Amino acid sequence: MGYRAIYDGWKADPEAFWMQAAHGISWAKAPSRALNDARAPLYEWFTDAEVNTCYNAVDRHVEAGHGDRIAIIYDSPVTHSKREINYAELQTRVASLAGALRTKGVQKGDRVIIYMPMVPEALEAMLACARLGAIHSVVFGGFAAAELAVRIDDCTPRAIIAASCGIEPNRVVHYKPLLDSAIDMATHKPDFCVILQREQEVAALVEGRDVAWHTFQYGVTPAECVPVSGDHPAYILYTSGTTGAPKGVVRPTAGHLVALNWTMRAIYDCGGGDVFWAASDVGWVVGHSYICYAPLIAGSTTVVFEGKPVGTPDAGTFWRVIAEHGVRAFFTAPTALRAIKREDPDGKLPQNYDLSHLNAVYLAGERADPDTVIWAQTHLKVPVIDHWWQTETGYAIAANPLGIEALPVKIGSPTVAMPGYDVQVLDEGGHPVPAGQLGAIAIKLPLPPGTLPTLWGAEDRFKKSYLSHFPGYYETGDAGYIDDDGYLYIMARTDDVINVAGHRLSTGAMEEVLAGHKDVAECCVVGVADALKGQSPVGFLCLNIGAARAAADVVAECVALMREKIGPVADFKRAVVVDRLPKTRSGKILRGTIVKIADGTEWKMPATIDDPVILDEITAALKSLGYAKL
Repeated sequence: MGYRAIYDGWKADPEAFWMQAAHGISWAKAPSRALNDARAPLYEWFTDAEVNTCYNAVDRHVEAGHGDRIAIIYDSPVTHSKREINYAELQTRVASLAGALRTKGVQKGDRVIIYMPMVPEALEAMLACARLGAIHSVVFGGFAAAELAVRIDDCTPRAIIAASCGIEPNRVVHYKPLLDSAIDMATHKPDFCVILQREQEVAALVEGRDVAWHTFQYGVTPAECVPVSGDHPAYILYTSGTTGAPKGVVRPTAGHLVALNWTMRAIYDCGGGDVFWAASDVGWVVGHSYICYAPLIAGSTTVVFEGKPVGTPDAGTFWRVIAEHGVRAFFTAPTALRAIKREDPDGKLPQNYDLSHLNAVYLAGERADPDTVIWAQTHLKVPVIDHWWQTETGYAIAANPLGIEALPVKIGSPTVAMPGYDVQVLDEGGHPVPAGQLGAIAIKLPLPPGTLPTLWGAEDRFKKSYLSHFPGYYETGDAGYIDDDGYLYIMARTDDVINVAGHRLSTGAMEEVLAGHKDVAECCVVGVADALKGQSPVGFLCLNIGAARAAADVVAECVALMREKIGPVADFKRAVVVDRLPKTRSGKILRGTIVKIADGTEWKMPATIDDPVILDEITAALKSLGYAKL
């Protein structure tokens, strides 16, 4: 059965579709129905079921005779170490950690914060919480103490599981002092902290509060899997909010299991024994869904990679990992490929590796510019599939479902809506717009299983943030259009659609033009306040390593290119070459912060920024363009 038949079948009978998908999960008590609409527009799924996530991700594979199958491959170029953990070993390790947590009083419904680098123990901590029915909240390792303190106070954890340090290519990141500082700042105090001592740095433990990972588990009775109700929160994941206060996205257990299991075959075409690699971090939603949970639920092998796309040791690291471990499906962010392309514009490094196991590359997290997609397709010789989703949804809203049917690729589009998502493009009044017209992208309620039912302790904020603007819809915050074939195009965040003299223009479309210049490795366009035209676009260009052209020549050619491709209406006259762009640790460009700097409005240092020094460089670049407010 092809994509269209499956999508239409879901639309005709969503209840039957999701009940069928639920057969892929092992239930303690099977659901009698899928959708619970008793509290609409706050919809829930599989609420009368009972299930355990850890059982589905680990124990059932061991019981089925697959204990010797590799569950986790750990590959750490920054520590020059590699190891493999099979499903039977993973079961033993997770049951032991869960037993130790239980001995210290952690039980169903308790919260546990996890503050760790990319090591297998981070996944074990997540699974141990799930085994007990405890609700984990993973915070990106090395996150600022003040931001960690906010999360401690919001979810009030009984315990915190952390590592002594993280390893970057050129430095050790001291986690423990950040953790201690955060606990000092927070009003809520955890009962205890479990510290994984890494050999690169052994941290001082606070007597009476801190326990070492291995000592903590000595002699404990392993814990069994505790069934929870279908609507029980599996985890809380904080994402940035427009008010500055983070939003705690809640992930319900049963829908999470059903949806992720369905996507592994339908979208990524992976199952038992296949090697799946999401080059992300457990601190982000990709790390939750596709490093930890989905591959293990499907019985696949997941890769835990502690390194960077370039510099550990070179821009061929990703291809080395794919070749060495036989990766079938590879998932990364466009920014990672752009970093590699900048170092290796001619694509010579992939030729050094056997990539014959690789079936496809998947991109998400930001817009995938056509130039980068074409570069990757050309040099990797596999389909490069853009797909679109959000922290809030937990998996793809729109994708090319290779496990069902490989649809024709349209570069620049994440293809089509997946079953469960009725995606529409609306004008400011909430009315659907014609094909090809730019508008706000919204999803008709109810959202499918596994998506957020609410925010942690903030139901009113959930309604205001997502449901109030377009009644009957979930507001994605993204802008774009749907073409005549039903393909979706994500052009910008809604607030990145700029208004130039009354013309609504997509900064994403402008970035596509700039990225098409042969010397431009990466770029961004923002709309800066203009007294005459309302807003005016400004471009920031990062050039390929070794580009011989003068910066002024590249800027002039980009201005001419914009005039040719989009026209004078774009009013694109100002661009500047910079060495790098300010980004979050997950690779998103901090466009909003750039706009505030340019407009001279108040701004604060983003907690998720990868390197704060870059903002000084951006400020200097804006000054060079004559922004006197600076």
